[in-house]
Amino acid sequence: MTDRSAQEFLRDLDRKLWSAADQLRASLDAAVYKHAVLGLIFLKYVSDSFAARQAEIDKQLRNPKSDYYLDPADYGTPAKYEAAIAAELEDRDYYAEKNVFWVPALARWKTLQDSAKLPQGTEITVKNGKTSKYKITSTGKLIDDALDAVEKENPRLKNVLNKTYTQLQINPSNLAGLIDLIATIPFEHANLHAKDILGHVYEYFLGQFALAEGKKGGQYFTPKSIVSLIVQMLEPYNGRVYDPAMGSGGFFVQSEKFIEEHGGKLGNISVYGQESNPTTWRLAAMNMAIRGIDFNFGKEPANSFTQDQHPDLRADYVMANPPFNISDWWDGKLEGDARWKYGTPPKGNANFAWLQHMLYHLAPHGSMALLLANGSMSSNSGGEGEIRQALVENDLVECMVALPGQLFTNTQIPACIWFLTKSKKARGEFRDRSGQVLFIDARKIGYMVDRVLRAFTAEDLQKIVGTFAAWKRGKGYADVPGFCKSAKLVDMASHGYVLTPGRYVGAEEVEDDGEPFEEKMARLVAELNGQFAESAKLEKAIKANLGGLGYGN
Repeated sequence: MTDRSAQEFLRDLDRKLWSAADQLRASLDAAVYKHAVLGLIFLKYVSDSFAARQAEIDKQLRNPKSDYYLDPADYGTPAKYEAAIAAELEDRDYYAEKNVFWVPALARWKTLQDSAKLPQGTEITVKNGKTSKYKITSTGKLIDDALDAVEKENPRLKNVLNKTYTQLQINPSNLAGLIDLIATIPFEHANLHAKDILGHVYEYFLGQFALAEGKKGGQYFTPKSIVSLIVQMLEPYNGRVYDPAMGSGGFFVQSEKFIEEHGGKLGNISVYGQESNPTTWRLAAMNMAIRGIDFNFGKEPANSFTQDQHPDLRADYVMANPPFNISDWWDGKLEGDARWKYGTPPKGNANFAWLQHMLYHLAPHGSMALLLANGSMSSNSGGEGEIRQALVENDLVECMVALPGQLFTNTQIPACIWFLTKSKKARGEFRDRSGQVLFIDARKIGYMVDRVLRAFTAEDLQKIVGTFAAWKRGKGYADVPGFCKSAKLVDMASHGYVLTPGRYVGAEEVEDDGEPFEEKMARLVAELNGQFAESAKLEKAIKANLGGLGYGN
């Protein structure tokens, strides 16, 4: 966990950067401006990482105790020695061995920042092993060329970077101002590295842009509260993690944080994702690259139903926030698809298509979670009731969580989380949960961040996560009326396979004050009648006073 000083540092940085960046936005739409900001943040990250590695190598080249030491005596003059050092610093092998992206001279941040303010037509000298010239035609073209150079030199980034600055038509002075602003992101903090700081800034800006874009923005960004809840409940310590509707990759980021906070290593998981929107696909890839997470997002942006990029994948953890209730998902070639093991989903709603696609990609002992609209728990239209019944009867449903309203930036549709697993048998520290389903009603949990958006506190998350963990492990779990209930499959059958938690958890217990109900009602009615009588007396007195002043009837 980051300490308090680091958290305060990041909060102050967030406010400062967003306020300044928003002032530079002028009339540009948030959906467009997002790519301008996030592309530059990425460029700053790769450049900073490259510079840090370059500084390390420079020290080693001058250190007589290092294996890389260059002896000045071998070069005759100080000038020749410095030239040899400079040439050695351009050896790509030094960077590759530490998994650092190679950054060509044109894309290095100082070159970019200094050149952005120069007039059009200015010719600059670029030293990248050998000296070359570059003519500035516009600031936007300069950034596009810098990104293109980075992409060409790093195969992992092929088709990832959004090289559209020339088309954005941002005022050159505003673009130069944005570069200056991002240059102020500190290189390091006492307890934070560049990766941590820039990764945090990237994630914060994604969230702010999602808020600014409203409904459209929510298509690529799942609120952190919900992502954290799902990741903490699934506990992805190691194995393959898959998200078929990944947006900007929030589940992968939170999985990384979960692993780090529990003393694990990031290398213990491998990340697989898919996204159909090309710009969002790029946002996710940059998000992973900034954090040093190896990823496989398929060959290209593609539809998960019709162009599955990972057909043979069987993941240990599958998690997703697919778009709710989409109606235009069906394609004729999906008829009879192997994924529809529990029933063909209705052509007018993709909810159970997403669920079964995820189940299909789940390993034999894997666990999965997905957000769906509340209707998925009770709807019987288009065969959904039969699919839900098949899922219950095959003992695949592990936990249902009803969420409070106003958690999303892009929809007011009430939502729930489905947790499914292919095996509830005892395994490791988990007890045998066969034939049981945990229901959690979390609709009353959370706090209002502002007038329209709700979030969970750390205590809220722990209440839900702790309940699920205790139930799975058989340690300290107990049903809590109005909040949680461990039900049996026969209970679900008696409710017609409706999985709404409110049906199972019952009413919240009211504290017993020892006063019999009949006596309490008689007392309350008497008090109410007394208040009515007092009100009538006051009304009569007021009318009398008004009459004395000539205002009465």
